[in-house]
Amino acid sequence: MNILIIGSGGREHAFAWKISRSPKINQLYIAPGNAGTAEFGTNIEVGVTDFPAIRTIVLEKHIHMVVVGPEVPLVEGIHDFFLADRQLRDIPVIGPASLGAQLEGSKDFAKKFMMRHHIPTAAYLSVTKENLEEGIRFMHSLKAPYVLKADGLAAGKGVLIIENLAEAEQSIREMLGGMFGQASETVVIEEFLSGIECSVFAITDGKSYKILPVAKDYKRIGEGDTGLNTGGMGAISPVPFADEVFMKKVEERIIVPTVNGLLKDSIDYKGFIFFGLISVNSEPYLIEYNVRMGDPETEAVILRLKSDLVELFEGVAQGNLSERQLDIDTASAATVMLVAGGYPGVYQKGAVISDLDKVEGSILFHSGTKVSGNEVITNGGRVIAVSSKGKDFSEALALSYRNAGVIQFKDKFFRRDLGFDLIK
Repeated sequence: MNILIIGSGGREHAFAWKISRSPKINQLYIAPGNAGTAEFGTNIEVGVTDFPAIRTIVLEKHIHMVVVGPEVPLVEGIHDFFLADRQLRDIPVIGPASLGAQLEGSKDFAKKFMMRHHIPTAAYLSVTKENLEEGIRFMHSLKAPYVLKADGLAAGKGVLIIENLAEAEQSIREMLGGMFGQASETVVIEEFLSGIECSVFAITDGKSYKILPVAKDYKRIGEGDTGLNTGGMGAISPVPFADEVFMKKVEERIIVPTVNGLLKDSIDYKGFIFFGLISVNSEPYLIEYNVRMGDPETEAVILRLKSDLVELFEGVAQGNLSERQLDIDTASAATVMLVAGGYPGVYQKGAVISDLDKVEGSILFHSGTKVSGNEVITNGGRVIAVSSKGKDFSEALALSYRNAGVIQFKDKFFRRDLGFDLIK
């Protein structure tokens, strides 16, 4: 079968690596892909939301399935675009249509869904310019810190956590005034929950589901979880505190009500669901949904997936996922993200990456790279995810760190303390 992956990051490279190992695959295409994905398929330079150009590729390359990596094309309706086209409607798209994608595309939509289906989450109030004063009063009823979330997609930057009440009041006015453009025309004020976070992933055909390996990612640029938020500086799987008892609670209280809620709300959902969880005194609460796999968690999780990913995708497409086998490796996996100096602020692109061939024992998933002549160069803030397996996360991390030191490019940076909060 011929498969097209939409996206250009480490997540999509990990998908390409895994899909290429399936006996079911004939031709693999990645749009637009990166320097790493080119090893496993054919990169096609096209924008992830250029649906007419994607349509042309699908028809010309005789694509049998489309796997959507990032959230933006899902929220903007790539699945709907296929369903509305007579020539495309029978080609499966792994990823929800735009209504289901609102679980990530709108914080307000997601919180209303959680409340409607009795899913444990933080108290909240959605605020626009019209009910700003009500929002200020709600904020006064909460304890610091104060959590403000832009309702729409804001490239991972739409969440503010503020200690000072006066500063929080000023920030909500600035958000409603256009700090994040249209994304913050509505702002969700949320109760702050204190605990430790993890990422739980499921894949669903709309009726049944499979729970994929649990992971924990590290978003802050600085060690000890300090500094600015990034797209993710690394990940570990499995997560020690997410044991069998905790995961039983997660499944019963969060995953099952979510899948059943989608059915009750007549939302036909086919694809991944990310559950951003926090453990508060060993009780799981849902912070947010994503409608795709996380990045960089995918680069760790995929190493532990023993099953044929294409087989699972077929189960999603055909509505018989419950009949498919999911096998997970008991080994641990760890990903260390190499980033450009200055990221997530101002950084340079175009630095030559060297010594990739000297890496031993780890798998490199490219994120912000491209080929220029005979060289691989940096092409983004997050450059390469160094992923490894080990008997536990400490062993996996040690291998990833060793190889993170081998790879060279100008102003390379990576966090050296991943897992610090999991060591007893």
